[in-house]
Amino acid sequence: MTSTEKLLHEALQQNQELLRQQTKFLKEIKQLNENIAYLTNKLYGRHSEKLDDPNQQSLFEDNGVFTEPEQTGQQSEEPEVTTGENGKTRKPKRKRSEIISTDLPTEDEVHEPMIKLCPQGHDLQRVGKHYVRQEVRVIPGRLYVANIYEATYKCHQCDQQDAISHLYQGNAPRALIPHSMASASLVSEIAYHKYVLGTPLYRQKGYWKNQGLDLSDKTMGNWMIACAQIVKPVYDLLRQNLASQKFLQGDETPYQVLQEPGKLATSKSYIWLARTIGRAQHQIVLYHYADSRAGKVAQQLYSGFTGVLQCDGYYGYNAIADSVEHVGCWAHVRRKFYDDANIDKKHFNASKGLTLIGQMMHEEQKWRKWDSVARYQARQKYLKPLLDEFWQWCDMADVLPKTRLGKAIAYAQGQRTALNRVLLYGEVDFTNNASERNMKSYVIGRKNWLFSTSPQGAEANAIWMSIVESAKANKTNPREYIEFLLKNVSQLSKQEIENKLEAYLPWNYNSSSIKQVEA
Repeated sequence: MTSTEKLLHEALQQNQELLRQQTKFLKEIKQLNENIAYLTNKLYGRHSEKLDDPNQQSLFEDNGVFTEPEQTGQQSEEPEVTTGENGKTRKPKRKRSEIISTDLPTEDEVHEPMIKLCPQGHDLQRVGKHYVRQEVRVIPGRLYVANIYEATYKCHQCDQQDAISHLYQGNAPRALIPHSMASASLVSEIAYHKYVLGTPLYRQKGYWKNQGLDLSDKTMGNWMIACAQIVKPVYDLLRQNLASQKFLQGDETPYQVLQEPGKLATSKSYIWLARTIGRAQHQIVLYHYADSRAGKVAQQLYSGFTGVLQCDGYYGYNAIADSVEHVGCWAHVRRKFYDDANIDKKHFNASKGLTLIGQMMHEEQKWRKWDSVARYQARQKYLKPLLDEFWQWCDMADVLPKTRLGKAIAYAQGQRTALNRVLLYGEVDFTNNASERNMKSYVIGRKNWLFSTSPQGAEANAIWMSIVESAKANKTNPREYIEFLLKNVSQLSKQEIENKLEAYLPWNYNSSSIKQVEA
């Protein structure tokens, strides 16, 4: 080989190497641009996963199936949508009878003429009235101070007979909190404002001061912790009932506790969620505070449970794989593919994978109110072919592993077995959205509370949120239910707590149970 040929050969090799590096850099640039577009869209774009693309809308004909929170249990049907002049769908305006509860008391207000004489001075005689309008009015909450006494009675006849004083005294209920002015009604109102309305204690100070009660947020916080221990037996019983279920759903979210022993104030603790499925006879929503997200927490939370658990693909649930069967959540899978399609907010580019998931969810929407057997049969006939096509496409897809689409496919394939188990159980929903909605309630509260100072406060939050969300899931007024528990459970002995606590569960709460328990 001559020197010229040698130089040409080296130049050719260098050129090939430069081309390889160029190709590599172009791929990296593409991936970086994709990440930039994704993060920009996440930061400044919309957060809804509704599909506006007309080509994709056909997959979700029923008003955005699975892009909005799904209905479960006994929830009412959404009203039919109508199409406006601009071509967009909208819900019809609700009637007043659908807005105002029939339980609200009604008063008639009749306005009389200021002068009941005609211009000639004759007395006017009422001949009727006509309807003007209807209003809903509010009477602000009224606080009052109750001075509690125990009446003392004496039998004078017995005194005269034996010259001994015979005194008899009434028994006032035990104080909710010893040496405290807190009552069941006051604490339940504070708890309602915090855990239902999302008003943190420091923002309640002004409200209560305007009502005539100058409370500090520290005092209210201590009341929440102390009273959480009063209702904890009910919380523990809910937890026992969870363990006896065949099907459950689970989720978890970070939470900050400032004074966590052995941890920095900036470190993460966690709130875990376990709940019954929508088809369960009784609805239970249970939150559990833990200082970590480790598998040992899952073992503790699901201790005694040997059924089917639907949750996302978090590896911490592998710690209970020997006793619990894992069913995957297709909503989490869809979200990954949606993120890929929505990288550029101006151009929605749905992959075949997202299209197939949309078709599956569209079919599932048809069966959501069917009984478990009918839904199981429908899944074998209609869902399984779509699942097979989806996995075949995932196996054949030629995509870069570090792209959004590549990561979405890898996420789905990593849970293939768990996701396919939805075919085995007609009782289980296609998604884990019910538990995510419950967790969203906690996240909304977290945005207002920001953090807990101590583990005791975090545990109290978990107990109260369990009581509130379980009450709501069983169509029970949480404000009334909390007061009922505080008023009655605080008076129970240890033996009564062991033997009579079933009556205090949220699905047993009604007007008749109240009268029976309070009698």
